[in-house]
Amino acid sequence: MHIHPQRYKEVQKMCPPDGEKSLKDMRDEMRFESLFAERAKKMRASEIRELLKVTQQPDIISFAGGLPNPESFPKGIISEIMKGVLDSDMASRALQYGSTEGLPELRDVILKRFEERFGYKGDRDNIIITTGSQQGLDLLGRIFIGSRSHIIMEAPTYLGALNAFKFYNPSIHTVPLDENGIMPSLLEEKIKTLHRRGETPKFLYTVPNFHNPAGVTLSLERRRELLEIASEYDLLVVEDDPYGELRYEGEHLPPLLSLDKEDRVIYLGTFSKVLSPGMRLAWAIGPKEVIKKMVLAKQGVDLCTSTLSQVIALEYLSGGHMDKHIPNIIELYRKKRDLMLSSMEESFPEEMAWTRPEGGMFIWVRGPEGLDTKELFPYAIEKKVAFVVGEAFYPDRSVKNAMRLNFTNPSDEDIPVGIKRLSDVLEHFLKERDLKRGGEEELIIGV
Repeated sequence: MHIHPQRYKEVQKMCPPDGEKSLKDMRDEMRFESLFAERAKKMRASEIRELLKVTQQPDIISFAGGLPNPESFPKGIISEIMKGVLDSDMASRALQYGSTEGLPELRDVILKRFEERFGYKGDRDNIIITTGSQQGLDLLGRIFIGSRSHIIMEAPTYLGALNAFKFYNPSIHTVPLDENGIMPSLLEEKIKTLHRRGETPKFLYTVPNFHNPAGVTLSLERRRELLEIASEYDLLVVEDDPYGELRYEGEHLPPLLSLDKEDRVIYLGTFSKVLSPGMRLAWAIGPKEVIKKMVLAKQGVDLCTSTLSQVIALEYLSGGHMDKHIPNIIELYRKKRDLMLSSMEESFPEEMAWTRPEGGMFIWVRGPEGLDTKELFPYAIEKKVAFVVGEAFYPDRSVKNAMRLNFTNPSDEDIPVGIKRLSDVLEHFLKERDLKRGGEEELIIGV
């Protein structure tokens, strides 16, 4: 099978078109373009999102999404809780508007769990319930970031955070990761460089547990170092922890929030990975003044998070269901992680290297210099397997030879098949990577 290397054009042709633009559509585009704010004019659909439309095809094995597996959803428990709520005196409250801050009882039970597990002590003014962690990221962007603001992120970093913050047009500075997470010495060097230029970063954004996309975990020693640096340079820290409960080996590490003695950490947690992402339910814990501003910002966004979802989560958490169910999720995902890792060991080319996460949902793969996974992507789609191109996780899109693989959503049967398909593509692509690119020669990737 010969494929002409037109890369993205080829993949886009595989996507069913939404329909030809009519003259009216084009006139409407021109009409509204003049009305849009400058910020809206800069909004563009992610090329990665557009390309990943093809992964919805039923014959493609996708390692691309960051999706929990539907088998992890406690459907029976949710059904019982919903029936109990709707048949009780709680029904009217669950179906009514709620406070912007969130259900007081839910905030209390989240805080109590943090105190019991990590020793964190706070009260209701330290916590807000949000409509998913993505809203928490957006609210932080609203209250902290202006067009002249500077923020620090890891490289690579979570794409959702990158998109949320970029909307507010900051200058984004990055610090690289290694197998133990963000590198404190380079973080301090970055801050010093900014200070010498008269620039003060608003905050550092970090995913310390089972990083998305890198799969690495910030060591305990580095957590303490990071907070010492934050103290010395008066830096706020946004700790995003969607995967912290999903540890498959080793000991749980305390969150930065619990190690913080100076009220400078803003912690984002979520029910998406331990209950259901469809609930759109998360929370932020942090300094009271920050939470107060987030409440004010949220009032202009959605008034309040779904009260019904909050009541369900309250019963799920306070009834002990979450702590009973998490081991089931861990058992499910540990098997999938091990299956993907063993399949990669068996078939991936020796030039490739990858992380071995202790938990979470992702494996980060790096290839040799000269490998461009953006160019490789359409050939993978032709082989009916998908991943996320690594450059999407860098603000400057500077790293070309990486990819992110998700192991939680694919079936156990599909994981080894998909890895073998991807391995075949890598083998052939690496052999041919010295061919001229640009459409002048053909690339043979299989029979």
